[in-house]
Amino acid sequence: MAPGPAAADRAAPVPAAPVPAAAVRRIAQAALQEDAPRGDVTAATFVPAGMRTRAAVVAREAGVMAGGEVFAAVVREAAAHAGTGECRVQQTVSEAAPFSAGDVLLTVEGPAHTLLLAERTALNLLQRMCAVAALTWQYADAVSGCVSAATGRPVRIADTRKTTPGLRILERYAVRCGGGANHRDGLSDAVMLKDNHVTLLGEGEQLTAALRAGRARLGHTVHVEVEVDRLDQIEAVADAGIDTIMLDNFSPAELVEGIRLVDGRALVEASGGVSLQTVRAIAETGVDVISVGALTHSVRNLDLGLDTVDRDSHAACGA
Repeated sequence: MAPGPAAADRAAPVPAAPVPAAAVRRIAQAALQEDAPRGDVTAATFVPAGMRTRAAVVAREAGVMAGGEVFAAVVREAAAHAGTGECRVQQTVSEAAPFSAGDVLLTVEGPAHTLLLAERTALNLLQRMCAVAALTWQYADAVSGCVSAATGRPVRIADTRKTTPGLRILERYAVRCGGGANHRDGLSDAVMLKDNHVTLLGEGEQLTAALRAGRARLGHTVHVEVEVDRLDQIEAVADAGIDTIMLDNFSPAELVEGIRLVDGRALVEASGGVSLQTVRAIAETGVDVISVGALTHSVRNLDLGLDTVDRDSHAACGA
């Protein structure tokens, strides 16, 4: 999931607000409880209680940094969870910055028991977040220079709700680190009528009337998006005063026609069948947004390792 060949020359995007500390702590506590409900029996048995160590998180492959504070939070929670004493974590690659294989992302120094307890959980989350950021970077890089036909603004790459249960807030942050945009937080945050909703509401004038009635009940404080999968559905939806129309699984030629039919009455989002091989052609049609479920549902975690660098420690961490 490394950035593309040109990525090293591109300025790192600036991520939006960091993940709230309370949310990070909740995730860290739950993950540590899952991994060590009765403590770390290996370290407790074989590693002297007073031993201290130094270690470095080293990239085994290229990626984009996302989640340094999450890693540090897991280490803090591990110390509190086991009462083994706090470690000092220092981040050496900035959030949203690309890195290469062999780069040191963070360093950790402190009680060995704390580090060993935190290691796997902290790496799991960091590997996931860096992978999401790196894949998003590739998609954003692939559509660089493409603009909306209606507004002239850059085409945006957005995530979806196809996230890992319990980790959505971290994955959405990682998307921002990779230069992508976030779609709605969840079902409570915006209206999005997908194919099943539309089928229930009917077609043609019946669909338009149902959408207008719902729009009136909501007012204009809630963003309303409607998915269509045929060109002949567009007029009924656009005529209802909808904010965004999603063209689902349309070919590039159909997207061009769909944009013409919408005629600036709504934002146009493309979704379905999006890959690194197809995203450029989709963006060149002039859509406003391209939503990509693969950013979170198909990403492969990056290979990162936590290696001890203390002279008295002979084995590398990361098992």
